[in-house]
Amino acid sequence: MSDPQTKKIALQLSIGEKEVQATVDLLDSGATLPFIARYRKEATGNLDEVAIAKVRDLLTRLRQLEERRESILNSLAKRNLLTDDLRKKLLEAETLTILEDIYLPFRPKRKTRANAAKERGLEPLAKKIFAQDKWDLDPIKEALAFVNPGKGVASANEALSGARDIMAEWISEDAEARSRVRALYQLQGVIQSTASSDKEGDAAKFRDYLDWSEPISKNAPHRLLAMLRGARTGVLNLHISPPEKEALTILEELFIKRDCQAGREVQQAAEDGYRRLLAPSMENEFLASLRAHAEEKAIDVFSENLRQVLLEPPLGQKCILAVDPGFRTGCKLAVIDRQAQLKENDVIFPHDTEMRRAEAAVKVQNICKRNGVEAIAVGNGTAGRETEIFLRSLNLSVAVIMVNESGASVYSTSDAARREFPHEDATVRGAISIGRRLMDPLAELVKIDPKSIGVGQYQHDVDQSDLKHALDDVVSSCVNLVGVDLNTASRELLTYISGLGPKLAEAVVNYRIEHGLFSSRKDLLKVPRLGPKAFEQSAGFLRIHNSSNPLDSTAVHPESYRIVEKMAEDLGVTVNDLMKNEILLRKLDLNKYTSDKARIATLQDILKELSRPGRDPRRDFELFSFAPGIEKIEDLQAGMKLPGIVTNVTAFGAFVDIGVHQDGLVH
Repeated sequence: MSDPQTKKIALQLSIGEKEVQATVDLLDSGATLPFIARYRKEATGNLDEVAIAKVRDLLTRLRQLEERRESILNSLAKRNLLTDDLRKKLLEAETLTILEDIYLPFRPKRKTRANAAKERGLEPLAKKIFAQDKWDLDPIKEALAFVNPGKGVASANEALSGARDIMAEWISEDAEARSRVRALYQLQGVIQSTASSDKEGDAAKFRDYLDWSEPISKNAPHRLLAMLRGARTGVLNLHISPPEKEALTILEELFIKRDCQAGREVQQAAEDGYRRLLAPSMENEFLASLRAHAEEKAIDVFSENLRQVLLEPPLGQKCILAVDPGFRTGCKLAVIDRQAQLKENDVIFPHDTEMRRAEAAVKVQNICKRNGVEAIAVGNGTAGRETEIFLRSLNLSVAVIMVNESGASVYSTSDAARREFPHEDATVRGAISIGRRLMDPLAELVKIDPKSIGVGQYQHDVDQSDLKHALDDVVSSCVNLVGVDLNTASRELLTYISGLGPKLAEAVVNYRIEHGLFSSRKDLLKVPRLGPKAFEQSAGFLRIHNSSNPLDSTAVHPESYRIVEKMAEDLGVTVNDLMKNEILLRKLDLNKYTSDKARIATLQDILKELSRPGRDPRRDFELFSFAPGIEKIEDLQAGMKLPGIVTNVTAFGAFVDIGVHQDGLVH
C-alpha cells in the first residue's frame, strides 16, 4: 500500500502511521482480526478488533477507489480524451463521488436528448449561446443557420430546443454545480413520504409515513428503512429535494454570465437541466447514501445484539432435560448428557386432559430420576410459559430455565442437524438444540444462520453481503474470544476459528475421527492441508485439556511457550507449578522477558492467562424466572415491577419478555 493511503487511514482513524502500516501488512499476509488483536499487539500498538476492522474496511474502500480511478484513466486514454488537466483532476479526487463527478461528462452514455441533438449537428449552436460573449447575439437568427429538415431540424425553434437540451446536460454534469447543489441537499434537503396506494391493509403497516416530511439531516435510520420498505411495496412515494429556488440560484450564479437573450436561453436550459437531470440524479444519490448509512446502523445494531446473544453465560456441562413445548402436538423431551449427546427422547401432553397431565408428570419425574437430570431447559415459544409452570409444579428440585428457541427449528432441518442426528426427526433435533443452547449458547448458535436468531432490525432490507460480512466478523470474534476444545468442537464451531474456515475445520474433524483425540497442539500440523500459516493463526484459540503440555489448555500461543518455560526455570519450578500460583507469578519481572516480538502488553496477557488458565470470558450463569402468577397480558397492572429478559434491541427501544407471550417495548 502506498504512503498516501497509510496517511489517509491514520488521519481518519486517529491511529499512528506505523501502526496502520503494520496492521495492513498483517492483513495482507492473511492474518485474521482475532489473531492480530490477540497476538500482534506489539506491531499494532495494542489495537483492538474494532479498530483493526476499521483499518481493514477503510483500506478496502481506498483500494476500490484506486481501482476505479485506474479504470477511468484507462477508459479516457483509449478514447483519446485524457488531457493533462483532466488527469490532474482525477488523480486529486479524494472520494468516489468527486471522481465520478469529474468523469460524468465523459462517461459513455445511452441515448439522451442531448446526444440526439448533437447528432443533428446542434452542438456548435449550443456552444455559441452558452458562451454568452455577445450582448446582441440573437439566438433565433443563429438557429436559422442550423435548420436542416434532412437531419430532423425543421425550424429555428427546434434547433434552439436541441441546443438547450445540450446545455442542460452540460449544466447537470458540471462538477462544481453538482458539488454546490449536493451541499444544498445536505443542508436543506427534505425527505417526503406520501401515500401512493388506497389498499388499507398495506397502508396500515406504514400509517406513520403516509404524510411524513423531515430534513434529511434529522432522519433516523430506522425511519428511512421503514419508508424504503413502504416504497418497495408500492404503498409510499418517497422523494428528497431542497428548496428549488435556492438550487436554481446556484446554477444561475454559475452559468448565466449576462442579462441578454443568450443568457435567457441558458436560464431555460438550467431550469430544465435541474428538474429533468440534476435533481433526479441528486435524489438518487442521496437516497442511496442515506440507505447505505441506515443499513450500516441496522447492521451495527444486529451485530451488537448478536454478540450479546452469543456471549450469554453457559450453564456448563450438566445433564439437561430439554423441552420443546407445544399444545396440540405435545411437548418434545430430549435428555442431553454432560457431553451434549442425546440419551433418550419422549413426548408428553401436559396441556391436555387431567389424565394426560398426570401421565406427563410421572414421565418427567421418572426421566429426571433415571438420568440424574441437573437442569430443565424449556423453549420460550408456543406453550412455553404454560409448560414452565407445569414443570415447576412438580417440585423436582432442579432448576427450570426458559431458553430462547429462535432458530432451533432452523437447526432441526439443517445439514448440520442431519449429520449429527441422522436417525432422529426434526422435532427431537429441535429439543436437543434448546438443551444445548442452555449448556453452551455459543457452541450451539454457530450452527445456524445468525439471521435466524431473531435479534435483527430490518435485517432483510439491508445489503445481504454487507450483513453476512459483519455477522461473520461477530461470530468469529466471539468464538475466538472464548476459545474451543479441539477434541469436542463441532465442525461448525471450528469453522470460525482464526485461520481455519470450512475446509480445514472438516479436515480437523475427519482427522479426529480417524486418528482419535488430539494429544497436543503440535498434532494439528499432521492434519492434511493444515500448514504452518494456519497453525500460527489458529493454535492459540484451540484448547487441549489433559495434554502433556499444560499450556495447550490455555490461550498462550505456542510461539510464546519458551517464554513461559524460561519464567518457570528462573523460579526453579515447573510450568504446571507456575500456573494459578499468584505468589510465584508476582515474583516475575516482566522486563527480563521482553523482546521485539513480546513486549510488555503480550507478557501481561501471558501472565493473566497463567493466573486463570483457559478462563471463560463470559459472565457466570445466573438463574432467572418470571414473576409467578403473571402469565398473560390481563395479569398486568400499571405500576408493577417485573423481571424480564431483553430479547432484542433496536434503534428505537428494547423488546423485553416478561412471560406474557408478547414482548414489551421499552422506548
